[in-house]
Amino acid sequence: MSFRYQQSSSALPEDRASLQIFLAQVQKRLQAFAARGLHLDMTRGKPSPEQLALAAPLLERSSAIGFRTVDGTDCRNYGGLPGIPEMRAIFANILGVPTDHVVAAGNSSLELMHGLVTAAMLNGVGSGMPAWSRCGEIRFLCPAPGYDRHFRICQEFGIDMVPVPMTDNGPDMDVVERLVADDESIKGMWCVPKYSNPTGAVYAPSVVQRLAAMHTAAADFRLFWDNAYALHHLTDEMVEIENILECCAASGHPNRPFVFTSTSKITLPGAGVAAFASSSDNLRWWMERYGVRTIGPDKLNQLRHADFLESAGHLHALMESHRRILAPKFAAVQAVFDHELAPYGIARWTRPRGGYFITLDLLSGGAQRTVDIAAEAGIVLTPAGATHPYGRDPDDRIIRIAPSYPTNEEVAQAAEGVALCVLVAVVERRLLSPEMTA
Repeated sequence: MSFRYQQSSSALPEDRASLQIFLAQVQKRLQAFAARGLHLDMTRGKPSPEQLALAAPLLERSSAIGFRTVDGTDCRNYGGLPGIPEMRAIFANILGVPTDHVVAAGNSSLELMHGLVTAAMLNGVGSGMPAWSRCGEIRFLCPAPGYDRHFRICQEFGIDMVPVPMTDNGPDMDVVERLVADDESIKGMWCVPKYSNPTGAVYAPSVVQRLAAMHTAAADFRLFWDNAYALHHLTDEMVEIENILECCAASGHPNRPFVFTSTSKITLPGAGVAAFASSSDNLRWWMERYGVRTIGPDKLNQLRHADFLESAGHLHALMESHRRILAPKFAAVQAVFDHELAPYGIARWTRPRGGYFITLDLLSGGAQRTVDIAAEAGIVLTPAGATHPYGRDPDDRIIRIAPSYPTNEEVAQAAEGVALCVLVAVVERRLLSPEMTA
């Protein structure tokens, strides 16, 4: 693996006696930490109450904006399956696609992804394409470390998951191209192309272009392009990625990408708006499937979102407010890790330019033990292995850190506790190693 990691070249004591003394010292600090009686949750990338408050005008103006769209549609009634024009236009601007290539839906992009996999399993992904459920074994490529909820969709449908190594620039394309070229059972691939969950990796232009152009044995292969963090910058640099729809169309595969995003971490996660974008053929196919499930989305919620977000300028100002809340929390975690872990060379951690997570990599293993010790000390972490298919990290190395929800003070405290747990877990492991000298 190669990410934007911070790592020291120093090391722990090498002899057993010194290491045992060091462990006793760290354990004493951890006991004092646990005695504070803290209850800290670093499991998921939830926006904090301060971030949710940024969307207060959205709720306050609900009764003032009326109920009709720019084209006169009454949002109180049935209909409008593709979503209201105003919201589709906002998503089109975010994704860099024509408005008529976007569907605005309910609050969850994950629900859209599940729905599209369901439709593919039952009906196939287009005219003349067989239902995936009738194709025997179905496999998805899963960049790892990756997003656990993507993996859970595959498990729900019995889709075999094939891990693909991640790099700073996205998935290892040599591996991807080799796998899809000869295996017709590979029908899809999960992608978080910008500020990937959990590593923060950004897909390089060459990676996007190769994904768009590569030969696939399966004619119905699809990229599930989860652009969840399209606007979620943590630095002054507003990172951009290649437009996957344009790249695929230029490469002769216009139907390959299924693109998703949402306002979940822009406005209100429980009451946002999600979007699906794709080719004209794919949108026609999806509207036929989608229309069986619903007569239309929550258009009143879309209308108030469109009124609140109103323009690209306001949207980017809102995201800058999110950045001012989030960036200090990420900096606090990294500062603690720099102080507590960097001197020993036992771990490395990402410094993402955007997104919601920091990846902590314990170079010689011990992630599960760290999570267990943390729970005893009052810190709840994402289960070890969650970042890999089937919940199995083959090297027991990766821990996903979610700094967004706790307060700044709580984030720093949690980072300190995690660092102490890492030291205990790694030193315990080192002491049990047959290579440890007496």
